[in-house]
Amino acid sequence: METVEYEKYIDSWLSSLLRLLKPTASIYICGDWKSSSAIYNVMSKYFIIRNRITWEREKGRGALSNWKNCIEDIWYGTVSKEYHFDVDSVKLKRKVVAPYKDKDGNPKDWIDSEEGAFRITHPSNIWTDITIPYWSMAENTEHPTQKPEKLLAKIILASSKAGDLVFDPFLGSGTTSVVAKKLHRNYCGIEIDNYYACLAEKRLDIANDDKTIQGYHDGVFWERNSLGAQKRIKANDDHHIYGNSTLFEQFAGSMR
Repeated sequence: METVEYEKYIDSWLSSLLRLLKPTASIYICGDWKSSSAIYNVMSKYFIIRNRITWEREKGRGALSNWKNCIEDIWYGTVSKEYHFDVDSVKLKRKVVAPYKDKDGNPKDWIDSEEGAFRITHPSNIWTDITIPYWSMAENTEHPTQKPEKLLAKIILASSKAGDLVFDPFLGSGTTSVVAKKLHRNYCGIEIDNYYACLAEKRLDIANDDKTIQGYHDGVFWERNSLGAQKRIKANDDHHIYGNSTLFEQFAGSMR
């Protein structure tokens, strides 16, 4: 589909959603490099564009005569100048490559723990910590463009509060609603395919008992290849190591 035609398609449903949104609502639309410009052109007609997030899909087929396509854009906008954004809920935990210390020998802007040296960082608009669902992950389904739960968790935690309504007009296999449920949000979604709708219902049922989100633990998002450290933290006695505080609260306390 040509860009002009795709813009008409986006406009046909995006314009109809406006009446459903509160004045404080936020909106996120994801697309690849081909559709990204069309998404921006139509979104900017109805919303205040706040940012463009680019996330690395990690997987992707190689190409012989072009660059491998392994990124997608997420355009972030709001209905008005009044909106909710909770930066503290979406901070990223990274391993410290150069663990500097102050003159007293204390960690400078990082945490020294039994699991290693980590730093809690502000989130940027480039996301390289996302892992696409693969066959051994519990969240994996047969949907060809399934988004990772971690991806939706970042969006939902940043732009909504517990008890808010999260709406996805293209629900697919249910990731948006599943993550909203795990994070104590209300949810509503639309999916035209009966099979994928059934997958969504099955995942929502599983979410009654399993609230885990891969890559999100102890109130922070972890970078890739840190599952070992996450498991070690989970295995340890929280009261013995951290008292009743989360890692983020510990870090914030060390900065006071």
